[in-house]
Amino acid sequence: MAVLIVGVDVSQAQLDVAVYTPQGDIEYLGTFPNDPSGWEDLAQAVRRQQRRWQADQVHLVMEPTGGYEQPLARFALKQEWLVSLPNPRQVRDWARGVGWRAKTDRTDAQMLAAYGAATAPPCWRPLPEEVAQLEELLDRRDELTEMLQQERNRRHALQAQGSDRGPVAASLEGHIAYLEQALTEVEEQIRHHLNQHPHLKRKVSRLRQIPGIGPRNVLYILVLCYRWGMLTGYQGNAKGLTAYVGLDPVPYESGRSVRRPARISREGNRRIRRYLFMGALGGVRGQNPLRTFYLRLVGRGRPKKVALVAAARKILVWAWAIFRDQTTFDPLRAGCRT
Repeated sequence: MAVLIVGVDVSQAQLDVAVYTPQGDIEYLGTFPNDPSGWEDLAQAVRRQQRRWQADQVHLVMEPTGGYEQPLARFALKQEWLVSLPNPRQVRDWARGVGWRAKTDRTDAQMLAAYGAATAPPCWRPLPEEVAQLEELLDRRDELTEMLQQERNRRHALQAQGSDRGPVAASLEGHIAYLEQALTEVEEQIRHHLNQHPHLKRKVSRLRQIPGIGPRNVLYILVLCYRWGMLTGYQGNAKGLTAYVGLDPVPYESGRSVRRPARISREGNRRIRRYLFMGALGGVRGQNPLRTFYLRLVGRGRPKKVALVAAARKILVWAWAIFRDQTTFDPLRAGCRT
């Protein structure tokens, strides 16, 4: 089947577009506004190319760009095009590997078209609307939490300097009060959202049965499972998921003399790795299969930090199995598998 690969470099205002034709050529189509009228013009230009090259399918390849790519991605799905949103770091690594050095909007579009043709990146599917809204609320909560901590740190610094009175201190107090109120409102919106979608609450309840998953990380893990499910058609395996999150081990060996301790790849979302690791820290303290697994690794001589990373990986594997199979966590079966 002939596929027309369309590379799009996305910015807030415009789209730079190039195509990789079924004949192996790269052609620059031009610049289009990043708005509904621009998308329609882009669709017409792509259809002309599709007819010209008698392509059976169109595959749009874009890098995630702060959310500016999302409306175009949804528009493309309505045109029945394939859409990929590859990790920018992987794209840049590939480009350097093949000698692609230039960095302009035009060359980025051409490079994305060539990357799509060379690697056939996995297709993107949007999250269910209620899950996407939950993710937005979680992102907002994290933003507010970070800003609140920064302002509290500034207040503490002023107090340490003996400057806890005056206009700056008053401004800080007012902003801290505002952020605390905003954070409370977002927490209430999250609770209300879950109450409006009982199927999400049921999934949360099942995930909470897993050691290492609690109120602080369960919603992030739930969104992750949905995202992995959409990415793989719910056929993805645990090994692929651990690589997607960046918890997969990366050995470093060369010949007989060059050897370093294996480390995790750290690809993917750093936030979810942090929540999984913190969950492992808490989970191994109870009497449960996760602690048994952790102690077994430590007993074999593994460093505690390595064992904790393995425990975080185990939490992830259990979570995906529970989410995918829509079942409950069985400590006895989990203990047998560790």
